[in-house]
Amino acid sequence: MATIEIPPAESILASPPERSSYCPGPRDTVVHALARAEAKNPDRIFIDLAGTKYSYREIDRLSTRLAHALAALGVQHGDRVVSLLDTSIDVFTTWFAANKLGAIWVPINTAYQGEFLRHQISDSGTKLIVCDAHYLERIVAIADQLPEVQLVLSRGPGPFPSCPIAIAPLDEHRGNDEAPLPVVVKPADLATLLYTSGTTGPSKGCMMSHNYLCMQGRQQNRCVQMTAEDVQWTCLPVFHGAALISVLGCLVEGLRCAIWPRFSVSSFWSDLEQAGATKALLMASIFPLVAHAPDTEAMKRYYGRLDMISGVPITPEVRKIWKERFGVRVVSSWSYGQTEGVRLSMVGPDEIPPEGCAGRVADEFEVMIFDADDNPLPDGQVGEIVFRPREPNIMFEGYWKRPEETLKVWRNLWMHTGDLGRLENGYLYFVDRAKDYLRCRGENISSFEIERAFSAHPDIAELAVHAVGRQSGEDEVKATIVLREGATVTHVEMCHWAIEKLPYFAVPRYFEFRAELVKNPTGRVLKYRLREEGVTSGTWDREAAGIEVRRRK
Repeated sequence: MATIEIPPAESILASPPERSSYCPGPRDTVVHALARAEAKNPDRIFIDLAGTKYSYREIDRLSTRLAHALAALGVQHGDRVVSLLDTSIDVFTTWFAANKLGAIWVPINTAYQGEFLRHQISDSGTKLIVCDAHYLERIVAIADQLPEVQLVLSRGPGPFPSCPIAIAPLDEHRGNDEAPLPVVVKPADLATLLYTSGTTGPSKGCMMSHNYLCMQGRQQNRCVQMTAEDVQWTCLPVFHGAALISVLGCLVEGLRCAIWPRFSVSSFWSDLEQAGATKALLMASIFPLVAHAPDTEAMKRYYGRLDMISGVPITPEVRKIWKERFGVRVVSSWSYGQTEGVRLSMVGPDEIPPEGCAGRVADEFEVMIFDADDNPLPDGQVGEIVFRPREPNIMFEGYWKRPEETLKVWRNLWMHTGDLGRLENGYLYFVDRAKDYLRCRGENISSFEIERAFSAHPDIAELAVHAVGRQSGEDEVKATIVLREGATVTHVEMCHWAIEKLPYFAVPRYFEFRAELVKNPTGRVLKYRLREEGVTSGTWDREAAGIEVRRRK
């Protein structure tokens, strides 16, 4: 690498400053962070891919070689490089190689195909795609709708399918030139486009600067506080924002990250044991699945060795199991953010915030609660969560090629999240997605809070609480539920359980058991589809069954 003339990033392993002493963080880039880590500890393991380990020196050299090769193919500053890759070393070499050229890395969810895939590739305006060979047929199927794409580099051997776009083996373009590249990126330059899920319309590319990515890493380390002996483990794909944050946290401090290609209940503890994991970043359904899984010898051996897990959501019941059964010291689910701004709230690993909150407002942001007319609301009142940065380039730079969409959410000098919440004593409480908020029997109802209550039922694998038909002034509430394998609970039993656990006005009128929930390719439940489907032939109606729910005295 070329000599890096940028002040070393300040240590971020200490507790965050008090708001009164807040000062902006260091300006940084992904390229400079990698160069610093390689210069300081070149042989330290950066990435452990299910047992195959790569040091900072190896990843720096591999990405430099690929950067030279991509430059020879015409990739320049500002160009987009799409990757459609399973978890492998090529995810990282493609990312860093693109950024070393000043190009913009565009990771795409490997579940995408058809229109979902076409939209993101076309919208990014890329000329070059790097993908696994088993995804080539998906690209071939939409190739005639991708006029800007000039070349696909396939990770894996041929022969390749016939395609109007040129396909070449990635192995022939990995490069061998390790000569230092000139540093062509600044903190404000774009490093990646990360596309939103698009639950109600086409997904939008969030423009993310180098400084924004590095800030996410610094925040991650304030939450987790790793040392040189720690290993951060995740089984989430790197195109997922949460996994990306995990990697960035290690990158900016030169630490070690272990990434497993998939989650397995049966091998979970042996996977952690193999990696030597001390911290783990997980998601949603993984927490209860592991909490209720049978004992294994690896689980017993690993008792107390996993210091911390983090992710959302984690119920108090599940948190208790992880602490007592597995000896995990810190079980953290206190954070809130979105691709456009991460994290807006958080806590340190030793802080115990009020139950149900999403953490304390992060030092980097101003966060307020607005009413429908953008007037600030006092503490305790529910309204839309809005935010703005205290320094430049620490949130997204807008939606790619969609200035009108950017202006729509960025109005009156505040970024509007579309989420409802409240503030109390500096802590942020997430209430619901605005479009999923319900009103029944004169009461406002959070589908999120009802779902959290239902998650304590031992027979429920996942569920969605939503309105029936178009939401209006008064909604009929339905719970669409996926039961755990072997569960025998009936609609009537589920209804009576809800009556005991929920406020009378929040007990759903309708219940339906399904084999699966309708989701988009990123795994987000499409509640608007469930609302449109309404009362189906498989829906059970509490009122038709003669069960009344009344206020308790």
